[in-house]
Amino acid sequence: MMMMLMRTDPFRDLDRLAQQVFGADGTQARPSAMPMDAWREGDTFLVEFDLPGVDVDSIDLDVERNVITVRAERPNRASDAELLAAERPRGVFSRQLVLGDNLDTQRIGANYRSGVLTLRIPVAEKAKPRKISITREHDDQQAINA
Repeated sequence: MMMMLMRTDPFRDLDRLAQQVFGADGTQARPSAMPMDAWREGDTFLVEFDLPGVDVDSIDLDVERNVITVRAERPNRASDAELLAAERPRGVFSRQLVLGDNLDTQRIGANYRSGVLTLRIPVAEKAKPRKISITREHDDQQAINA
């Protein structure tokens, strides 16, 4: 089975984790999670991102070559609000997926419903298995009588 989804650069992931744990300004921060599932159904590769409470207009989806970048924002509460619990990450989150060359990034479909962003990425025609017909060569020579 050919790999459809490749992990991003581990050093970038480490930097992102450090920023999430320590915050961009060195203060303590909570991770900004964008959990995802990815699987293949027939000739389509599907990816779902959990983005509850995110307005569809704040979601930005870009494709450059074989890299998909998903950015979303869950706005911060009013500064004068008294927080009693703050377990849901807020602010801007971003996630990148590096796709294999066997996916058709020109025909990606995206749908947002009930807090879940679903991407449908078709397998490229050139990557689909296909049958090769074999022609039978006919013997055009006639037996030579001696």
